[in-house]
Amino acid sequence: MSDALSASGLRRLHDAMTARVAAAELPGLVLAVTRGDQMHVETIGSFDFDGATPMRRDTLFRIGSITKPMLAAVTMMLVEEGLLDLAAPVDRLLPELADRRVLARIDGPLDDTVPARRPITVENLLTFRMGFGILTEPHYDPPFPIVAAARELRLVLAEPDPRTPYPPDQWIKVFGTLPLMYQPGERWQYNAAALVLGVLVSRAAGAPLADVLRTRLFGPLGMADTGFHTADADRIPPHYLADFATGEPTRQTATPPADWARPPVFPSGAGGLLSTVDDTLRFAWMLAAGGRHEGHALLSPESVTAMTTNQLTAYQQGTAGMLLEPQGWGYGMAVATKPDDISAVPGRYGWDGGYGTVWCNDPYRDVTALAFTQSSDFLFRGGRDEFLALALRATE
Repeated sequence: MSDALSASGLRRLHDAMTARVAAAELPGLVLAVTRGDQMHVETIGSFDFDGATPMRRDTLFRIGSITKPMLAAVTMMLVEEGLLDLAAPVDRLLPELADRRVLARIDGPLDDTVPARRPITVENLLTFRMGFGILTEPHYDPPFPIVAAARELRLVLAEPDPRTPYPPDQWIKVFGTLPLMYQPGERWQYNAAALVLGVLVSRAAGAPLADVLRTRLFGPLGMADTGFHTADADRIPPHYLADFATGEPTRQTATPPADWARPPVFPSGAGGLLSTVDDTLRFAWMLAAGGRHEGHALLSPESVTAMTTNQLTAYQQGTAGMLLEPQGWGYGMAVATKPDDISAVPGRYGWDGGYGTVWCNDPYRDVTALAFTQSSDFLFRGGRDEFLALALRATE
């Protein structure tokens, strides 16, 4: 393996991504591959399929679930400050979640419950083992009473749009009226834990979540464009998702750029941030450097190791379903625990955002790779995997 990014490897990556844009799979993207002091950033295509606005390096993207590892990092800062304890129940700061009841069976009525055998802990939220989240069996979002109840309450526990109408204190109160799906600590389930964690972090720090993230993470890292809203909404491309009937990319209306011009009622720790490729690179580099940025320690190496090490048991990985396979999970992000089609060497970590954003760090190769689009199908129709495989091999 070379010590540097290779011109031929970057050319293969460019050609593959350009071909996807030329085939009208997506209008454009910004990609970045870095190794050591080397950085390759490239813009391809445009904001929209009309080609009128070229994709720019400072394009603002809805980064979706890449919000989760950023929230996890701030959570670990609060742990290091003594404001949170990984092993402590969340009940002190979230009394709405004390004395939990748990469904006797996942498809059963909401009043058929048993007591929780243990409280939800801070670490349960970081590892997505709080006992509540998206269901993927027997298929995605099955019509069980608990799923219907959450939808009727407008908690928005899966896809982020349209947004929940509740501010954080009201949201957690409404969420607390539902029983858990499974016993705390038993299974990995996606998304809901990050929403709860955002409320917890805000209360632990005694400030709105946006302020906590800005003062502890975005400000120190110089992530000036990252936040829950922006004064430059015209820098946000439209969002595309394939029409299920035709397969054609279709412009979505649930999250227009104008919605991001004002602070949200509920700042989502699961998927509510805007960012740029350069801002997210700063976050990725901080983790790759063991929690340090420009000579200053934002996190301890031990905290970064905990975040980027698989915390799930083999059973929990096996029951996680299609949203995680075949990876493990650390704190707020996925961890590759075995060789796969992307890399023969396990250990990379990172996560994707449902609007079409991809990030990973590969400690083995010392490579950071990002591809930011606003086309969700980039994740599911081969674009993500091809990008990561070629980006991680850009040293060859």
